[in-house]
Amino acid sequence: METKKKALGKGLEQLFSNSVIDFNSFEQSVVNDNLNNVVEIDLNEIRSNPYQPRKSFDPEALNEMAASIKEYGLLQPIIVKKSIKGYELVAGERRTKAAKIAGLTKVPAIIKDFNDQEMMELALIENIQREDLNPIDEANSINNIIKLRGYTQEEFAQKFGKSRSYVTNILGLLRLPEDVKKLVEKKSLSMSHARILSKLDDDEKIAALANRVIQEDISVRDLEKLTSDTTVTKKNKIKVDYEYRLYENLATNSLNTKVRITKNKMEIYFADKNELNKLFEKLGIEIEDE
Repeated sequence: METKKKALGKGLEQLFSNSVIDFNSFEQSVVNDNLNNVVEIDLNEIRSNPYQPRKSFDPEALNEMAASIKEYGLLQPIIVKKSIKGYELVAGERRTKAAKIAGLTKVPAIIKDFNDQEMMELALIENIQREDLNPIDEANSINNIIKLRGYTQEEFAQKFGKSRSYVTNILGLLRLPEDVKKLVEKKSLSMSHARILSKLDDDEKIAALANRVIQEDISVRDLEKLTSDTTVTKKNKIKVDYEYRLYENLATNSLNTKVRITKNKMEIYFADKNELNKLFEKLGIEIEDE
């Protein structure tokens, strides 16, 4: 058993040591090495990987896969891990769901022993390389792999065959307010629109613009123009000033606190009196004791 675990761990480390990570190749190698060990497992005994980051699955894509399974059967066995109650999925979440829709009661499977860390990493990698993953789930998966493996964005981009700008842009979506993230998950708001909004730093303004995009069918190009204007007036009368962004950044870095600058007004934020006193010191203003 110990030798088996080491071999599996070595295989997973080999996956990460490759110049480009390819989950499909890894999965296929596991299948090819275990063609004589495929067993039929009751679908009712299988549950999702507890570390599965994906929150939603495209119903249309699942139905298409189910139709294919009805006609040709499940050609690729899933990979599972034995658990206290039945089995946990390692690879093949969509195939398992589609098989249920197709009316199957059993599916071909390969049983492998992975630890919790490996289960988490494999779930993340599989999801990152699936085309139907929504941008928010993909962003969460990328962020988690970067943290788990200690990658820089550049290293991740190279490992997964993505551009650095793509990684930066999709991770930026995680800064969006939760209600706007849900719009992206439901495909009410495109990733291109969301990417533009993620560059803003006021949640209320982001939400207002997101609703305008949906209600007024604003194009990506028009949204770019809208957010780059010196002053943008929305229906709810919220105004966004971008002319002074450079000055805001300089003041924020110098004073080490949040600064907002609009026409004829500068706002400096502080947490308490102690922080206010430090701000006055930085500004060279002496406070005389009463």
